[in-house]
Amino acid sequence: MYPARFAYDVPGSVQEAVDLLGRYREEAKVLAGGQSLIPLMKFRLAKPARLVDINRIPGLNVLEEESGVLRIGALVRHRDVERSAFLRDRYPLLASAAPQIADPLVRNLGTVVGSVCHADPQGDWGSVMLALDAEVVAQSTRGERRIPVSRFFAGPLTTVLEPDELVTELRVPQPLARPFGTYLKLERKVGDYATVGVAVHLELEDGVVRRAGIGLTSVGPTNLKAQDAEAVLIGKALDDDVILEAARRAASAADPTSDVRGSAQYKREVVRVFVTRALRQARAARAA
Repeated sequence: MYPARFAYDVPGSVQEAVDLLGRYREEAKVLAGGQSLIPLMKFRLAKPARLVDINRIPGLNVLEEESGVLRIGALVRHRDVERSAFLRDRYPLLASAAPQIADPLVRNLGTVVGSVCHADPQGDWGSVMLALDAEVVAQSTRGERRIPVSRFFAGPLTTVLEPDELVTELRVPQPLARPFGTYLKLERKVGDYATVGVAVHLELEDGVVRRAGIGLTSVGPTNLKAQDAEAVLIGKALDDDVILEAARRAASAADPTSDVRGSAQYKREVVRVFVTRALRQARAARAA
């Protein structure tokens, strides 16, 4: 199928882009990688009157640490994260998740920011950013707004963004202690959406967890942050009792529905098993 007719703008700066979004608001959609938007347009599930293509705006492909945060610009592709040796050492959760995003064609074009903004509860990056306590940086003609990812998702495919706001980057706090991270994903085949996904980020110092983040994929109306499970880890060593309690609380935080991929009970059990596995991996890595 072909998309409905639309006007097409190619701004050369962030200011030009937000001016367009401010002028056309709900009529306009931002185009970056297009891996979510273009299929929706082809099936006529989305009919924007105008596309604002941001691919020629300089500076939006930033992927670097600055002033205590990792900046992930709006034009950073999945492949950029996947291929970054720097991220493998400093942000292992990002490095673990990137190769599991869809397939190589999508990873070559799709963007991390675009995936988060699409707000699909089956999307992997939303859970990763929840685990990392990231924030969204949105720009409009009114100025800049920073939104914690924990308050960003309003529902399936829905965020708190205003129609005239452009997300320019994600910001991830730099680790303050030795980081561990992994993304565990149950999928029916390679490249599929997650039946269940679990993102775990830990920072350990002298064998004690100083910072913990757990994000859950495909087990709720949005990506979920397992806050009770995180809380039980802070200030503790990763002994068996702590690991099992954190896993139990993470499973309790899940709110899945039964479907052709599995029952709700089965999906909660996968969450429990994945969190247990990830935390035991972290303990083994610390002991190595």
